[in-house]
Amino acid sequence: MNGFAFTLAGETLHALPTGALWWPDRRLLAVSDMHLGKSERIARLGGAFLPPYETRDTLIRLQGEVEALGPALVLSLGDTFDDQAAEAGLDAADQATILRLQAGRQWVWITGNHDPGLVGLPGSQMGEFALAGLVFRHIARAGAQGEISGHYHPKARLGARGRSISRPCFLVDDARVILPAYGTYTGGLRSQSEPLDALMGPEARAVLTGPVPRAIPMPRRAG
Repeated sequence: MNGFAFTLAGETLHALPTGALWWPDRRLLAVSDMHLGKSERIARLGGAFLPPYETRDTLIRLQGEVEALGPALVLSLGDTFDDQAAEAGLDAADQATILRLQAGRQWVWITGNHDPGLVGLPGSQMGEFALAGLVFRHIARAGAQGEISGHYHPKARLGARGRSISRPCFLVDDARVILPAYGTYTGGLRSQSEPLDALMGPEARAVLTGPVPRAIPMPRRAG
């Protein structure tokens, strides 16, 4: 498995190239902020007409993850859909894909700020999920320990100006990990941004997604 291994609360976790998190001892796969249906929501609200393929692309990547790892438990850490109407308008083929992925395993939907309630899909809906000293929720809480969350869509830049790349990233310190957004059409918040700089400890690392996940010291605010 081509992932970056680290420990949190004594548990070994793997940051995967796609932005998913794998906990092998528990056969647990977590993703966050898929924002399925984002292009449909933007068009519905009078915005730009984007190619409506991001839901299918996101689910294809998730399907590859599930087939490769065979998780017993899948957690979606909130903002699975871009809004409530996006879930209601889910294409029948995409809904069938989700149902196939759920077959034979436990599936938990964590509620997010974009999707405070899921109504049409099987699986358990929870505000947060705790297991073996780790707690999974959508938005990080100051002072939490052993916390795994999403929400902020963190990204980090590697290299000097003019020869640099910016990638979605995991942010990892001794208390928590914040997952990157898994969705195809999701933007990102720089790790230097005030909310992330304030949440993460001085030892924090950014694990950049990509073919080979790479850990660097988390870029911080100047001064």
